[in-house]
Amino acid sequence: MGRAFQNRKESMAKTADAKTKVYSKYGREIYVCAKQGGIDPEGNLALRGLIERAKKDQVPSHVIDKALDKASGVGGEDFSTARYEGFGPGSCMVIVECLTDNPNRTFGDVRGCFTKAKSKLGTPGSVSHMFDHCAILAFKGDDEEATLEALMEADVDVTDIENEAGQITVFAPHTEYAKAKQALLDAFDGIEFEVDEIQFVPQTMTPVDGDDVALFDKLVDTLNDLDDVQNVYHNAEIEGRG
Repeated sequence: MGRAFQNRKESMAKTADAKTKVYSKYGREIYVCAKQGGIDPEGNLALRGLIERAKKDQVPSHVIDKALDKASGVGGEDFSTARYEGFGPGSCMVIVECLTDNPNRTFGDVRGCFTKAKSKLGTPGSVSHMFDHCAILAFKGDDEEATLEALMEADVDVTDIENEAGQITVFAPHTEYAKAKQALLDAFDGIEFEVDEIQFVPQTMTPVDGDDVALFDKLVDTLNDLDDVQNVYHNAEIEGRG
């Protein structure tokens, strides 16, 4: 499972030079997360993880603070979540997560990206059933048994635990995110998470090769260039990558 969960990071890396877009995406996600669960990171674990991730990606403090200030006020933008699913080059499966204030515009933009890459949008649920919606928490360590014991004592439904290269990676259903994170924070003093995310992890991979590689890259790049797109997940496996 571990090999696949880096998909989004690899996708974002290609547009990392467009820092303004990265800042905007984090700012929007922090705003929505704070609106939904409160602006105090201590009481909103999802927000705490998001802020920590933003700092690791070198998002300036003023961008984070501005998003929190907006969330603490009355009114503001009315963003809603939108998820699109489809089939990319080589019949790979793609999930696109968005935050939008205009669903019609976002749908048209996403559909345009698929069309330009000779790909096809599907109906809701057409590919997501082939992905696991996972909370993923990774930290430096090698005591897999102690990790499992801490999670079991907190009654966390663990999907998988990997112990590789001095790093423990915990996979759990996305609904168990807050419980799993709190259990690890309570069990291990000074724990710092290398990965702290909720992702769609593919159950199987689809090889993409030949001319389809360039089309796949075009699809991912154009999707990431859209302001409304927050995450792109896929099950494409390209030789020499990942």
